[in-house]
Amino acid sequence: METKMPKRKLGKSNLEVSAIGLGCMGMSFGYTPLPDKQEMIKLIHSAVDQGVTFFDTAEVYGPFTNEELVGPALKQVREKVVIATKFGFNIQNGKQSGVNSKPEHIKEVAEASLKRLKIDAIDLFYQHRVDPRVPIEDVAGAVKDLIKEGKVKHFGLSEAGANTIRKAHAVQPVAALQSEYSLWTRTPEKEIIPTLEELGIGFVPFSPLGKGFLTGKMNENTKFDIGDFRNILPRFTPEALKANQALIDLLAKIAVKKNATPAQIALAWLLAQKPWIVPIPGTTKLNRLTENNGSAAIQLTADDLRAIEDSASKIQVYGARYPEYLEKTTGL
Repeated sequence: METKMPKRKLGKSNLEVSAIGLGCMGMSFGYTPLPDKQEMIKLIHSAVDQGVTFFDTAEVYGPFTNEELVGPALKQVREKVVIATKFGFNIQNGKQSGVNSKPEHIKEVAEASLKRLKIDAIDLFYQHRVDPRVPIEDVAGAVKDLIKEGKVKHFGLSEAGANTIRKAHAVQPVAALQSEYSLWTRTPEKEIIPTLEELGIGFVPFSPLGKGFLTGKMNENTKFDIGDFRNILPRFTPEALKANQALIDLLAKIAVKKNATPAQIALAWLLAQKPWIVPIPGTTKLNRLTENNGSAAIQLTADDLRAIEDSASKIQVYGARYPEYLEKTTGL
């Protein structure tokens, strides 16, 4: 039974997707213990039943295993869904090793991703991280070639700066930018969102729930599994978790009023920012999937948004997003 989920267009690209997408990375990468593959296939099918049509993966998740999970799981509904994947890293001996957006590499990655995903065309192909050694015009040109060949439908960028977005967009229109954005990572508001608005580019926030923090289920005593990448993130030290609790208290207060959860308010807040913003929360749990998707039905009034803004502006988020050595190179 399919649920009615509102749709949104990513900027002027005419790429229409569900208002909430599904980030699939955690199904095979980044968080441990890794879930059962069959359970994840069921979860992807449940997402489709709940009206999700936008699925996010990347060759580097695994590497490779996430695409091998997501593509085949969506085979039966291929015509109804939008599959986004990414290029831009070297992968050696099963590990990500530095950025690589050389045009010939991009084309090789596209071919390999098509095979793993078992599809004829990639709906949205993002550059995963900017490669400082390759002019962005060359990157855009390589994707433009793939679009001409019918192997890719739309071009995306991830974590790119305003200047890079402009240069790329001039060569091949950018359908969407994927960057971290949430109530505790608001950097895109200054320069990125106005640039996207001006150029008519959609915005796909990843980690819209702050890698789980904004669900309200963590405190300074939270312990992560040994292989969980949050162990190395400055914002997940006990001190930071404690200091940032004020943000959760704010979400919880609004949630009570709206008969919702803090996570739903965090996602509804993102949806209320612009009509072309489509968050992609990731999850491996069915109850969380249903909770996240429920946020699309929550209407925050101008008063609600003002109250959130007033309180959030007084809260100083503690801790960097990534350790400095990872800031430019991570694909998470």
